[in-house]
Amino acid sequence: MTPSKTASDTLVHDPEGGMPRLLEIMRRLRDPKTGCPWDIEQDFASIAPYTIEEAYEVADAIERGDWDELEGELGDLLLQTVYHAQIGAEAGHFDFDSVVRAIADKMVARHPHVFADESRDKSAEQQTRDWEAQKARERGAAGVLDGVAQGLPALMRAVKLQKRAARVGFDWPDASHVLAKITEEAAELTEAADSLGPDRTEDEFGDLLFVMANLALHLKVDPEAALRRTNAKFIRRFSAVEAALADRGKTPADSSLEEMDALWDAAKAAEAPA
Repeated sequence: MTPSKTASDTLVHDPEGGMPRLLEIMRRLRDPKTGCPWDIEQDFASIAPYTIEEAYEVADAIERGDWDELEGELGDLLLQTVYHAQIGAEAGHFDFDSVVRAIADKMVARHPHVFADESRDKSAEQQTRDWEAQKARERGAAGVLDGVAQGLPALMRAVKLQKRAARVGFDWPDASHVLAKITEEAAELTEAADSLGPDRTEDEFGDLLFVMANLALHLKVDPEAALRRTNAKFIRRFSAVEAALADRGKTPADSSLEEMDALWDAAKAAEAPA
């Protein structure tokens, strides 16, 4: 039953209203007669980019160790789930309660060593294998690579695709073979860039990135985290270059590459452990 406006207002303005409060706020925002015009116009597709963005902002706050900001970003991400659930309820597909029920059922089914009689006396690695085996049973007759979301960032998707293939034995036996393949792909990229045109160059560049993603799996490195770390390092060092140039009354635009390279090396040396 839809609450009366008075009851709804009471809940919306109750700081202790918890999850029911957030659900009611979203219901009110989407009300076709009295809601927010922008919120009313949204659908799954238009909201999806915001969902992805909020997930990355959560990861960024964790990376920076900013726990106050993380609290807010987690709220923003939760709002995305509520938003999709409200749209789903309006279309008759699902609602927030069914979303919660489905994930709770999944967690119970995938953790028999916690919620059933299976022994907990096994390594985290074995538990991961059991988790993946359970997911495979849930997929049934689907192909090995089915269900890897197309909307993932390409590097993350490459890792997931290769993880799936590796589970059925389709992978190099160790990192040395991957490194040899990287050398091969780098040579093919050089040839393509020199003489084979832009389409072939893009193709070979993609091949090299794909093999680099496989190397990350063998080295047990998260390539997304590694690249975020390098991005942060680049920003930090380039900012030091800009600051040093500013002390000289200059900007990067009116400085030579040689001058900036020297300042870059100085910034890098300043970060080196004693």
